[in-house]
Amino acid sequence: MIREAKGARVFYTLSGEKGRNVLLLHGWGCDSSTMKSVANALEDHFQVMTPDFPGHGKSGRPPEPWGVKEYAECIIELITETGFRPCYVVAHSFGCRVAAWIEAENPGFFGKIVFTGGAGIRPKPSAEAQKRSSRYKKLKSMYSVVGKLPGLGAVSARMEDKLRKKYGSPDYNALDEEMRKTFIKVINQDLTELYDSFRSSTLLIWGDADTETPLWMAREMEKRIPDSGLVILESGSHFAFLEQSARFNRIVYQFLKEDE
Repeated sequence: MIREAKGARVFYTLSGEKGRNVLLLHGWGCDSSTMKSVANALEDHFQVMTPDFPGHGKSGRPPEPWGVKEYAECIIELITETGFRPCYVVAHSFGCRVAAWIEAENPGFFGKIVFTGGAGIRPKPSAEAQKRSSRYKKLKSMYSVVGKLPGLGAVSARMEDKLRKKYGSPDYNALDEEMRKTFIKVINQDLTELYDSFRSSTLLIWGDADTETPLWMAREMEKRIPDSGLVILESGSHFAFLEQSARFNRIVYQFLKEDE
């Protein structure tokens, strides 16, 4: 199904015919198919909605560069206009950023929350990372100056492209120029202070070998979210919810069914 929300075409799927509503939110660079195993595990007991975020999967692009706030507003509009409220949410990585913004701005918005590999807390950059960033900025500035010289625009563009490929993250380099603007807005937003405002019961399920969003981030969320608990999946990576899907889905099902 496709519906317009906040000026973007949003593709989403619905499954299940009974029980409470559960919204599934995927990570950056993925799409709704990443959450398929979770949807399959829940649809016999819940009604499940799984959207593609704008700029991902079968959804259209954001009409302009978006940050977390705009993505959150898009999801609120989608579930409101489709009558999918109230709902629980199960989110991975970037999806956790969006769900966190919604919950913090509207405490108690979600009946229950499940985060896995949740992004949103910015780590303090290491000394090496700071040096790397400084080198990148100096070189980019130098190439920009070169590009202003007569006849050297194309040379400068090639130099900047090589620089981007060397210093940019895989997620950044996989995007075109317009979506890079959105990506930068998203990752530059530190959501650490939002978790204190949560009012919904929250379960954090984390792989202890996650290098994208390390376990210390989950512990920080658990410390800040008033009603929260942490389950650790041993040897699990950032995609522990897929690697250990049977265990993950059992835990989620039991958590969501507790009060029914």
